[in-house]
Amino acid sequence: MSQSRPQTLGELRRSGYRTVSVKEEMRRNLARRLRAGQQVFPGIIGYDDTVLPQIQNAILSRHDFLLLGLRGQAKTRIVRALVNLLDDFIPVVAGSPLNDDPFHPVSKMARLLVAERGDDTPIEWLPRERRYHEKLATPDVTIADLIGDVDPIKAMARRLDFSDEEVIHYGIIPRSNRGIFAINELPDLQPRIQVGLLNIMEEKDIQIRGFPVRIPLDICIVYTANPEDYTNRGNIITPLKDRIDAQILTHYPETIEDAVRITAQEAWTQRNGDAEIHVPAFIKELVERTAFEARKSDYVDRNSGVSARMPISMLETVVSSAERRALLNGDPAAVVRVIDLFEAIPAITGKIELVYKGEQEGIANVAQFLVGKAIKEAFNRRFVPNYRPGREQKYNFPKFQQIVNWFENGNTLDIATNAPEADYRRSLAAVDGLESLARHEMKVEDPRDLAPAMEFLIEGLHQNFLITKVLVGTRVTYTDTVSHMMGQMEEPDA
Repeated sequence: MSQSRPQTLGELRRSGYRTVSVKEEMRRNLARRLRAGQQVFPGIIGYDDTVLPQIQNAILSRHDFLLLGLRGQAKTRIVRALVNLLDDFIPVVAGSPLNDDPFHPVSKMARLLVAERGDDTPIEWLPRERRYHEKLATPDVTIADLIGDVDPIKAMARRLDFSDEEVIHYGIIPRSNRGIFAINELPDLQPRIQVGLLNIMEEKDIQIRGFPVRIPLDICIVYTANPEDYTNRGNIITPLKDRIDAQILTHYPETIEDAVRITAQEAWTQRNGDAEIHVPAFIKELVERTAFEARKSDYVDRNSGVSARMPISMLETVVSSAERRALLNGDPAAVVRVIDLFEAIPAITGKIELVYKGEQEGIANVAQFLVGKAIKEAFNRRFVPNYRPGREQKYNFPKFQQIVNWFENGNTLDIATNAPEADYRRSLAAVDGLESLARHEMKVEDPRDLAPAMEFLIEGLHQNFLITKVLVGTRVTYTDTVSHMMGQMEEPDA
């Protein structure tokens, strides 16, 4: 702590310091940032024209607010970023339990100390990081946890009446005085506990067990809630909802570009290990499209949502699949392949909730389907003129006829997850016309992207039912559709 700051109440008075409420402090600092063109919520992507302006309006209005949205929509991250709108340090009465303002102490300890010491009252400077607290709402949270309770042991030891403030054990909300307090997943809080928040929201004070103790608080309260919890597991009681000044709806990324930026920001892909891993840009697109497809799939519970954590985990897993391949083959580098997307199924299965139709298919099959649907969507957007998403129909791909003919002539293509890079490229290069088509149509600039681009074209043709894929373990075989059907119809030798 800098010794240049006032260390006593008298020095603080002489410095000309003026106390403002925490909401006025946040409003003032936000206004300065907006006027200076500074970023207010670093790392929050895709909300510039939707969520963030509404939050800024709430802060400028000195409102408490609720962020309502499905899981994985950066609600907690936004709430935690609010601490950046607080001053670097504020003065508090040294040792006070409620971060007491030296000019207007509210706790009995601080009031007695100021009355006794006057201008010699010692001052501490509280950093903004210690002025933010949060609580995850769970059914076992009690009023004592949030607001406080009488400590009978302290009362008996000090021979104090239960109505004396000094026997109170303060909860997390009073200890957040002159700061920000956040409650995550508010609907999970039992209604009788939510009732305890009403007085704080309206009167800005707390009461303990009905005793005539009223302690005014200076606090900004923000909440987060999931609409699924709102309807299935709990509710926000109407009187409390009425006292929350603003309800702001969050959402998932609206564009693939925003989704790619979010995942790139959060995913651990720079391993600094024995092998250098390269991820083609179109692979990153396919990862995000898998999440987009999941969010609109008839197999997935849309009310539950598909968290942004799914593509993050998925990208990390496909990188690990390529890294593992490099380590097994002793290669100094590896490039992520399309087949690695199917190795990331475990990163999908734990992140989606299925409806009955999906449960009948099985979680692993649904995950496989979603990856395939993402590949098909990306392929058709590139190669179907005037493509309209959502229309299920059979398309013709005249540009790819040479490739289809190659399979119809009885040729097959084998790709294994752990195949060395040279074998992988050699197998793909054997397909007539595939390399030149990939160079031209995929606009390959980085040589490392060529083989995965060729594989993407093959998988795209399979997803459009022009060729067949047979999966055995970690190896796939692409073959002509008719030949595969005829082979299945052949009777085994007697």
